Amino acid sequence: MVSFFLNIFSSLSVTLSYNIYKFELKIKLMKIIYYISICFLFLCGNNTNSSKKIKLSNTFKSRVNHPKFNTYWHAGKAEITSYQLTQSRYGEIHKGTAVNIFVTEDFLPIKQVKADNKNKSNIAVLKLNSTKKFVTGMYPYSLMTSTFSPIINSKKAIKISFSAQEWCGNTFIQLNNREKFDVDFYSYFESNADKKIILKKDILENELWNILRMNPKKLPVGNLNIIPSFEFLALNHQKIRAYKAETTLEEDTHYLKYSLYYPSLERKLIIKATKEFPFTIESWEETISKGGKKLTTKAIKIKTIQSKYWNKNGATDTEERKELGL
Repeated sequence: MVSFFLNIFSSLSVTLSYNIYKFELKIKLMKIIYYISICFLFLCGNNTNSSKKIKLSNTFKSRVNHPKFNTYWHAGKAEITSYQLTQSRYGEIHKGTAVNIFVTEDFLPIKQVKADNKNKSNIAVLKLNSTKKFVTGMYPYSLMTSTFSPIINSKKAIKISFSAQEWCGNTFIQLNNREKFDVDFYSYFESNADKKIILKKDILENELWNILRMNPKKLPVGNLNIIPSFEFLALNHQKIRAYKAETTLEEDTHYLKYSLYYPSLERKLIIKATKEFPFTIESWEETISKGGKKLTTKAIKIKTIQSKYWNKNGATDTEERKELGL
């Protein structure tokens, strides 16, 4: 009998030991699973950040993927191109000159101004200062548009400003890219009296010139909503908003042609650039229809140079200006 109970007790002990072992094993497994889960979440978090970095890196490569980009655009010089201009105004064509100044610089994304000093919050932008000078009969026009586009990602232009000076008065427009597009408009015309405008973040025609210079393959193509150039909108007293546009990108052996056509505005813009880096803008033409009459503004390249022009402001610093034919 004693033997019988000893056998039962032994069996129970084994069973109990086994169950305790299983329980301890489960505890260990749960701990292992817990630590694996923590590590997995940690790694996933890191992978998410890595994916963002990779995404930015890929965007950078897709946006500015030419091996000579940094050498050309970060050499501490501006690219200056002069153009022979024939500008349509008041139903006629007037002779003048145009100059495009492309340069990279550090920019403060919050204040949306050029940075005075190096700072971690600075971002690199490609800036285009596009200028025109022409005379209409007795009095002159001076136009300038500045467009600031981020280099290392495909975000929209951060800031655009346009100003026109002529003997009748001044016109000034500034767009700031914030939650939406904040636009301030100032003019001496009653029909364009001072106003503030909030716009959806549609494509900006002004930023397309910078995209072309960075990577023409990123130019938008198709039927799109585009906010036309501020120069056109201001000079022609058109409402500042997006308009339906048809865009195409064509290429031949040596050149690219990017076209925008706005049916409701009866306006077409064609920009011609070199097919190879640095995609220099060789010419452009803009055709508008006024009172059933078509008028075409044309700009044809005279000369392109690279220069630290901001250091050349002395009375004798005129040689490069002569070289540009200005």
